[in-house]
Amino acid sequence: MVRDSRVKTGELLTVRQVLDELGGISRRTFYRWRELRIAPACIRLPNGELRVRRDVLNDWLEERAEGAAS
Repeated sequence: MVRDSRVKTGELLTVRQVLDELGGISRRTFYRWRELRIAPACIRLPNGELRVRRDVLNDWLEERAEGAAS
């Protein structure tokens, strides 16, 4: 059971999945955020594709929640 939760938090999301999770923002917006260094941290695979770990995306979203404790 511990293994299942680890797999879920360590899940690697494609850019398309991240865009969908963020309410369908455009790919251009996501890459602009990367240029500005405000996007969630990405992993570049050897084939050049980007992935975002599920837990990194969740933390990134939590940091941006209005009224979040600092």
